[in-house]
Amino acid sequence: MRFKKHVFICTNERADKSKKSCGEAHGLELVALFKKEIKDRSLNVEIRAQRAGCIDACDFGPALVVYPEGVFYGKVSQDDVLEIVESHLVKNTPVERLVIKSFK
Repeated sequence: MRFKKHVFICTNERADKSKKSCGEAHGLELVALFKKEIKDRSLNVEIRAQRAGCIDACDFGPALVVYPEGVFYGKVSQDDVLEIVESHLVKNTPVERLVIKSFK
């Protein structure tokens, strides 16, 4: 396995604007912040963060998922990135207040 952890951040934008999408709710900003934090900590050899299309968590967006655990996070803000990196990616402890419970 090339990466120990892989973070997929939803950046999907809906053509139908009647429902908000992760991409419109700062998905790309989250991708940039995760990539920067991972690189700044020299974790980019073991951990990869990247944009993803819809991860089917629209009601909880902005959303992301961390593999191999399959932990889905919802309502993620830019202020949550450092906590997710430190707690989940470094210490292997999911940030429970952001975990989408119905996806467990």
